[in-house]
Amino acid sequence: MISQLDRDLTELQQAAAASAARHRRIADFGWPPGVRIAVNFTLDFDSMLLRRLLNEPPMQLAKGEFGGRVGIWRLIELFDSHKVRATIFTPGRACELYPQAIRAAVKSGHEIADHMWEHRVPQEASLEEDHLAKTVAAIEQISGRRPVGTRSGHSAPLLRKYGYIYRSEGSADQLPHYVVDEGGENCLVHLPFHYVIDDAMFFNFAWLGSENAAQRITDPEHVFDIWWAAFRQQYRESGYLNICMHPFVSGRALRVAMVDRLITRMKTLPGVWFPSCEEVARWCLEKSLPPAQAA
Repeated sequence: MISQLDRDLTELQQAAAASAARHRRIADFGWPPGVRIAVNFTLDFDSMLLRRLLNEPPMQLAKGEFGGRVGIWRLIELFDSHKVRATIFTPGRACELYPQAIRAAVKSGHEIADHMWEHRVPQEASLEEDHLAKTVAAIEQISGRRPVGTRSGHSAPLLRKYGYIYRSEGSADQLPHYVVDEGGENCLVHLPFHYVIDDAMFFNFAWLGSENAAQRITDPEHVFDIWWAAFRQQYRESGYLNICMHPFVSGRALRVAMVDRLITRMKTLPGVWFPSCEEVARWCLEKSLPPAQAA
């Protein structure tokens, strides 16, 4: 007689096998000549949209607004000073709220990518496509280019329909890799990031409606040490680092100064590449055919 424990184990093994079948490592992965590590600086330009979805109080909404009025400008200036090409994951609504900031980012050569229409993916298929189509149109209108990447849970078939080539959302691996859907199709490059390299985990009070006892306002110098250690570990392995920041979080003066020191220190080592996410995704596609094409 099969016990419940055995049935649970079998289900877990099946789920693990299904997940492994969808995640495909890139064989003989490597960077362009002379590059030892690629570092993506990514911004989630939520402004106050997520705060509104969570029905948070006015002071939280104002914190989000700071990101659009002040934080994004400080970070664009910082990246420009270092000649770093950042990727700004932008909700479609943000194109209406802060068009001048997004145009400034485009003028500086930064990538504008998709971060949903209003920071949520609807469950209804028709509404999901409506949101994605509106986001694509808004980004194209303001940047002159359709987005090719997303930080969202939009379905892979829909993303491929609209010309997307990559997603940056989970942390199934440390290196860029391919992910296919349950049918082995609709392949996307996946650019992983991890919450330990996410500023909101260290600096954002009342994150996602958490209680006071769960709060974290960390000394920027401590975060510098953590992020530098993560960079060094990936540098030794000729790896990859995706640093996720939010303008309303890292746009504060002390945190901008910390990121400035971090980039400055990274640049003291040879072979550090600061591309956009699109550049990394296209490098992967050029280096190795995605699974559907390789079959």
